[in-house]
Amino acid sequence: MLTDPIFWLVAIPAVLITGISKSGFAGGAGGLTVPLLALAISPAAAAAVMLPLLVYMDFLSVRSWWNKQSNQQLHILLPAAIVGIVLAYLLFDQLNEQYLRGILGVISLGFGIYGLTFGEWSQRKPSTLIGRICGTIAGFTSFVAHAGDSPLNAYLIPQRLPKTQYLGTAVMFFAVVNAVKLIPYAMLGQINLSNLMVSAILAPIAWVGVKLGLRIQDKFNEKHFKQVILSLMIVVGLRLLWSALLPS
Repeated sequence: MLTDPIFWLVAIPAVLITGISKSGFAGGAGGLTVPLLALAISPAAAAAVMLPLLVYMDFLSVRSWWNKQSNQQLHILLPAAIVGIVLAYLLFDQLNEQYLRGILGVISLGFGIYGLTFGEWSQRKPSTLIGRICGTIAGFTSFVAHAGDSPLNAYLIPQRLPKTQYLGTAVMFFAVVNAVKLIPYAMLGQINLSNLMVSAILAPIAWVGVKLGLRIQDKFNEKHFKQVILSLMIVVGLRLLWSALLPS
């Protein structure tokens, strides 16, 4: 990775987009990162490089959203998310690189289509059971691809929380989930010196992304930005599925 120019050409904008998303602006945009990186490196390496950066970005974001979350919703979502993380950890060794690319492709394509088609719908408030199911799926997809936003939003958006409380809840949810993921990632050998060096080099880009997202929240059209990212997720998802089904 360190000497591959293609990786850096992909990684720098991907991490910048994730930082912007982590600020609370255009939530869900960060789901593009691992599928995008998986075009240049293995999906497992992409997820491993991103996790320390996500924890760092969570630290930067949590300070801005502290005490703005809905603890009631977190009590429903977080235990279920941990179940999803455990399930993903137990299944991880069964998935080779081709399968992982296929899973990433499905996640990226599905979330892109969902976000463009249904993301703004305001449905009847889901039950607690639906919340736990969505939390479990979010934990699983977050472990595999750091892409738990769509399952989380499928439950959280219809709750019609005030915007500040919704963003605070989402930020706190992923801060806890990403911190928990460090344990199974380390157990799988994903947290190693090589990956940490790449993460450290990209850390300033992550910092810029978070700060930029906080600054532009009231100056840019969030809906249009999200539509561009979701469209890219569809394109990247199709490319990953192609490479999974027809490996060279």
